[in-house]
Amino acid sequence: DVQLVESGGGSVQAGGSLTLSCAVSGVTHSRYCLGWFRQVPGKEREGVAAADSDGTTIYANSVKGRFTISRDNAKNTVFLQMRSLKPEDTGMYYCAASRFGLHIATMYTSLGAVPNPNYFRSWGQGTQVTVS
Repeated sequence: DVQLVESGGGSVQAGGSLTLSCAVSGVTHSRYCLGWFRQVPGKEREGVAAADSDGTTIYANSVKGRFTISRDNAKNTVFLQMRSLKPEDTGMYYCAASRFGLHIATMYTSLGAVPNPNYFRSWGQGTQVTVS
């Protein structure tokens, strides 16, 4: 089974930075994409960013220019660098893995090209980010 473990969440003031990490294990596919999602109580989980094995990345419009997703394939880790944080970035952040490439696992919405949670079957337990 694929396992994902997030870390790096915390509380930060608006304008600050945080870097989330996600350690991935148990992946058997040679190609898979990794995504970050966030959720606040009472709202649906939303895609934030994702990175494919070939280096392709996508970002929600709300985080473009502020967040950067990166993968260290040798260490099976994905990162989400978050800068210029805003209160609306507050939420539980989840890391997820998909055996599909981003050409399939992308959803085009009014929020931009975001990872489609329906194609991500393996999820971490989440890490809380609070921006005040």
